[in-house]
Amino acid sequence: MSQFQTVLQQTIANNTCIQVVLSKRRTTAISDAQKVMIRPMTIGEKRYYQLTSRIGKQEKHSNLSPTEIVEQIKELLVSSFLHAHLFSTEADISLKLKPDGTEFIQESKPTKQPLSTEHNRTKQYLIPENSPCQFLEEIGVMTSTGKVKAARYRKFRQINRFLELVNDIIPHLPAKGTLHVVDFGCGKSYLTFALHHLLTKIHQRTVEMIGLDRDVSVIQECKRVRQKIDCAGLRFDVGEITSHHRNIENHPVDLAVSLHACDTATDDALAKAIGWQAKVILAVPCCQHEIAQKINSSELSPLLEQGIFKERFSALATDALRLLLLEQQGYRTQAVEFIDMEHTAKNILLRAIRKEESDVSPKNNHNQLLQFKKLLGLNEIYLEQVLGEMTIDKP
Repeated sequence: MSQFQTVLQQTIANNTCIQVVLSKRRTTAISDAQKVMIRPMTIGEKRYYQLTSRIGKQEKHSNLSPTEIVEQIKELLVSSFLHAHLFSTEADISLKLKPDGTEFIQESKPTKQPLSTEHNRTKQYLIPENSPCQFLEEIGVMTSTGKVKAARYRKFRQINRFLELVNDIIPHLPAKGTLHVVDFGCGKSYLTFALHHLLTKIHQRTVEMIGLDRDVSVIQECKRVRQKIDCAGLRFDVGEITSHHRNIENHPVDLAVSLHACDTATDDALAKAIGWQAKVILAVPCCQHEIAQKINSSELSPLLEQGIFKERFSALATDALRLLLLEQQGYRTQAVEFIDMEHTAKNILLRAIRKEESDVSPKNNHNQLLQFKKLLGLNEIYLEQVLGEMTIDKP
């Protein structure tokens, strides 16, 4: 075993590795990559090393165990690369190889700092700083070296928070095969691309994803970005939520997403997802006006007489009614904070996971719904109306 390989193995074993970079391709290189970067990451409670291969403007990712990454680096140095830089908490190690295998090793003081425990906890490094990410570079959030642009740090934080919430529901999606995903009202698709990255690059799943929006210009921009990066299985369509028909080869929809669809457009998306019996539904509602216009309750007059109170209470009541209706349709629901209040007041994500048939008890949910509507002075709300007109669309 060479000196560099010995140091590499010890660094990985001691969990002191921060980053490894392989460069300067051999003229006889087997790998197509011009550069390879390796960094540690945690998925669940397990430690992995993400290997990123840069091929032109494309990036390919794979997650390997500590043992696998050591063997992979050894193999790449033999077959494809002449330079390696190992950054650890103890030292920086620079390796230069001659084609005949002769090693030149230089050791210097460490120049990179590991992420602190608190930093990891709050930032959720599913997509970390200082590690190039192709789609973030293309949408202007990161530079080509992985540095987050100061003006886009809010978006970077939002993307990571969203991926954290999606990561929580991965165990509720099918463990094998292609995942089928629909994003209603995808807009500029920052989070659509992020979701694709999480599923395909981090979890190594194949996907069939549709991003849907009524705005022709934003869909054209999404398609432009998609052509520039590695997004296998992702496509964008122009259309209305209400008239969209599932077109993923008639497979069941595993995950339906609706982020910041305005007012009752969220309800249209929820109704579609329920009709398709989607396994998981994620929605971030926006601009809830319906209940504010209909609510009529003398008991709640101290809230309703003040405009700002009425607006906020109506938004919360709307989302509570949506969750009750989702539960009535066989889903286990939860409302969670999407991003910090300092960024936006629209910070609630509704999460619904389809129950097994034996766990569904619609009667109790129906009684709760009736009582809550009575308190609010409501009859039928829009989502109820849409669900009442709907037939379940089984593949």
